[in-house]
Amino acid sequence: MGAGTLAVRRLPILSLEIGMGSYGSNVARPSTADGIEALRLKVGDCSAHYLKAGSGQPVVLLHGGASDSRDWVGTMDALGRAGTFYAPDLIGFGQSDKSKDGYCLADFVDFTLGFTEALGLERADLVGHSLGGRVCLEIALRHPEKVRRLVVVNAAGFTRLARWGASIGLAFWFARKMLRLPQRFPRFLEDNGGRGHWLCLDELPDLQAPTLIVWSRADPYYSLGGAQKAVRLLPNARLAVLPCYGHAPHLRKREAFNELLLGFLNHEQDSEA
Repeated sequence: MGAGTLAVRRLPILSLEIGMGSYGSNVARPSTADGIEALRLKVGDCSAHYLKAGSGQPVVLLHGGASDSRDWVGTMDALGRAGTFYAPDLIGFGQSDKSKDGYCLADFVDFTLGFTEALGLERADLVGHSLGGRVCLEIALRHPEKVRRLVVVNAAGFTRLARWGASIGLAFWFARKMLRLPQRFPRFLEDNGGRGHWLCLDELPDLQAPTLIVWSRADPYYSLGGAQKAVRLLPNARLAVLPCYGHAPHLRKREAFNELLLGFLNHEQDSEA
């Protein structure tokens, strides 16, 4: 099944606007750093914004569904010598172009493939958080020749997103959004009720790229159990659990995450030397 066959359901723009406290949006993010360039690139019909830093093996960093490329500034600043890091704002996010119609998984996959092609990257390491992690998984499954190694952080696809009420603050925030956007609420529920159509556990045994799964000890949206199941199904993977609450361990435990990522990159480089 090709990536295009996933375009059955499209995410309404509403789902791209959700900012969750435990997601990591209340964690300080550096907006810029020395040595990080803010650039634009034409990807199909989309004018895409992205950040670039470092030199060496290309590493593409994909943010989650309530964020943008700035999530990765702290990682790019710390690890710039470990590779050339590219962090785009996915289509519909940040400073990249947006559509009135919403998006499906295949749209994000096509955007990312177009982004790497426009940069002239034949093969890259992929790192993705949440939604971005699911996009990385899809690319590794459908286009394994384009992925050297894979890192997914609290990724969608291993378990259903089924705990919208886990946070009282999120529940109140969500209710306020619904009052402002009542025409979108029924469609949101129909298209995103648990996002079961994004699950990919059955396909994981076919994913051959060396894979690092990073998870927080307590994620209120995607359970650690899903990650534990995934690492048993993947033929070449390991799981690292960071001791924190929330959906964004790469922000809440940035130094520990950067150390894990650097170790994974260096290990792969040593094994290929």
